[in-house]
Amino acid sequence: MGAITLRVLDGADRGRVFDDLNPPITIGREEGNAIQLNDDRVSRFHVKIQEDNDQLVLTDLESTNGTRVNGEDINIRILKYGDLITVGRSVLVFGSRDEIADRLQTLRDSEAGIINQLDSDEADRVANASSLDFEIGWSDNEDIQATLHILRPPDLPTRLTPGQAAQISEIIEYLHIRVRRLLESATESNNGKVTIDQRQWQALIDLQALLSTYMRKIGDPDS
Repeated sequence: MGAITLRVLDGADRGRVFDDLNPPITIGREEGNAIQLNDDRVSRFHVKIQEDNDQLVLTDLESTNGTRVNGEDINIRILKYGDLITVGRSVLVFGSRDEIADRLQTLRDSEAGIINQLDSDEADRVANASSLDFEIGWSDNEDIQATLHILRPPDLPTRLTPGQAAQISEIIEYLHIRVRRLLESATESNNGKVTIDQRQWQALIDLQALLSTYMRKIGDPDS
């Protein structure tokens, strides 16, 4: 993977562009960071971006105020072009205009149904988004923004040892069984609504809590 680009969309450094950066890099408010931000809510060394297996991985460096990607609090995350990284009061977008436009084109091709739901004017704007005039904030329409930050199934990790593959398989199988049981417990009413009882609702909350624990342990193994 070649050099990377990050642009500051909001905060005291709004408008600055950091390009031709070769990972690993860090972002923070102190000298010595590849990206030094004038933001007192950013930690001295806030996040690190490094390459691993042809992917770029962002890791929060135990920052005081945390890190968000596309609005979600994270400890570790694989970056994709167009991702919005929030550190302190600063918001950065990952990728150049061309890189983001190419990704948007790919998403648009695979998620054509989203475009069909837009009115003709907005659909035309999305269709033209691959030009160099594309900007991450070019529309307030949430449906259009979703074409870039849509939740898509992530790829499974590669280069796993047999033991690691077995562990992941066991976790996925456990989650699959619990979700299947929750789906089987649901009932559909005459008005088309699907409901689950209070006990199953609590089971769903418990499942989310379990997933949160897994995410925490993966992002911060020493916690």
